[in-house]
Amino acid sequence: MASIDSMNALLVDELRDIYDAEKRLTKAIPKLAKKATNDELRSALEEHLDETEQQVQRLEQAFEHLGESAKAKPCAGMRGIIEEGEEHVGEDYDDDDLRDAVIIGSAQRVEHYEIAAYGTAIAHARLLEHDEVVGLLEESLEEEKNADKKLTEIAESVVNLEAANEDEEQSGSRRRFSASSGRSTAQSQGRRRSNSRR
Repeated sequence: MASIDSMNALLVDELRDIYDAEKRLTKAIPKLAKKATNDELRSALEEHLDETEQQVQRLEQAFEHLGESAKAKPCAGMRGIIEEGEEHVGEDYDDDDLRDAVIIGSAQRVEHYEIAAYGTAIAHARLLEHDEVVGLLEESLEEEKNADKKLTEIAESVVNLEAANEDEEQSGSRRRFSASSGRSTAQSQGRRRSNSRR
């Protein structure tokens, strides 16, 4: 493992980490999109896949500006987030809206991780006055923020509401069943009492 002996070396290390994260996402996002049943959610994921592929290219340009080879360093954080997301999405759900809600949560964990990673790298690139690199990273950061915002809008306006409505319908039918069971029990007890008086 190479030692990090300067802020420049730290920046390169951070970019290699992000580079690995973005490359992993080019494989993970299509799996989420395939599992999504809400059209708006699937479309948002597919659109962000295109952006992720552009972000990979921007990182390659950033390495070029820094005179470094575009090499990935295994990103344990992103690997863990992706694995956790795949595990949750693979669970059995009674309703597709519940799975879509989980997909959104998993995708937003990814976005928040990336927002933090890009923000740190931008701060270090700015400190080192690598203006071209700052510009490239800021473009990707803006896309991550927009993707996160869009996922929130889909969750709040459609998916979470539909998943919650499904819960209400199920608990409503359970209440109706309990109430009708209670009536039939009371009726049968009443009949038994009147029969015993005869």
